Amino acid sequence: MTDERWPRLVVDEWASTRELLHMWLQIVGKVQMVSTSLLNHWWNVSFEVNARGLRTHLLHGVAASFDMEFDFVDHRLVIRDSDGAQHFIPLVSGSVADFYARLQEALVTLSLGCSIVASPNEVSPAIPFAEDTTVREYDPVAASTFWRQLVSMEPAFSAWRAGFIGKDSPVQLFWGSLDLSATRFSGRMAPPHTGNPPNCPPWVMGEAESRENAAVGFWPGGSPEGSFYAYFYPEPSGYRDAHMPVGHFDTNLGEWILSYEEVRTSPDPDKTLLAFLNATYVAGAEAAHWDRAALEVDPHRLDDRIYRGLAAWRRRL
Repeated sequence: MTDERWPRLVVDEWASTRELLHMWLQIVGKVQMVSTSLLNHWWNVSFEVNARGLRTHLLHGVAASFDMEFDFVDHRLVIRDSDGAQHFIPLVSGSVADFYARLQEALVTLSLGCSIVASPNEVSPAIPFAEDTTVREYDPVAASTFWRQLVSMEPAFSAWRAGFIGKDSPVQLFWGSLDLSATRFSGRMAPPHTGNPPNCPPWVMGEAESRENAAVGFWPGGSPEGSFYAYFYPEPSGYRDAHMPVGHFDTNLGEWILSYEEVRTSPDPDKTLLAFLNATYVAGAEAAHWDRAALEVDPHRLDDRIYRGLAAWRRRL
């Protein structure tokens, strides 16, 4: 029996919607990039999963501060500024160029205009947004199902993050690669990064991988229903040969992979996913000689002082 909290979505069945949504997220993400201060490893450009969809951080425009939210309940992009103004762009079938024009018009109307590099990254070909006039289907059911998948897996990623007291990232969705991720850091420098995604300047990945790290995440690819991944940068000797309770090491990607379907259909998806996150981290941290005693913490250390209902929910993870 599958857990209804973990919906099924076959990657090949929502390709058009995913491609369109990916470009929309890139456009809004680039507005976020130029409207925020650079934070560690591009944490300022990511999206937060919330109770309606995907939301930006607080952004700063010419006339006011603002945020933007992809609302997958009412299927619209919501733009809100600190003066109380709002603007809505419907999420419907159409072209990337049309969405880009609508967003630019809305930002000008709200006096929030900004200039971005108006072409996508980490995809090939990288068609400039204003020139991408191909009409693509937007399936609201598929888009909301993808969002519900992210909502379902976020608690396990947050529980994994809670067991670490060193530097770590938020649980966040990056628009370049369209993946939900979380990252732990050892505190040590990493060697210069080599090998970049398509249409992505080397300095982008140089910032992203500037420190030794353990990254985990999910992206809608790699398996029929999408894949969870885990990797260490740099990869320590012996990491790929470790024994894992679930998943397998993909030598082409250089990452541990666990299919979404295997998690979804397991007796306890949350525990299955968290077991994968923990096991891949421990294997890499041991192989790379991380100071685990200094970096890790008991996430349940204050359970007896917290509301019992909340503590019971956390123990599930």
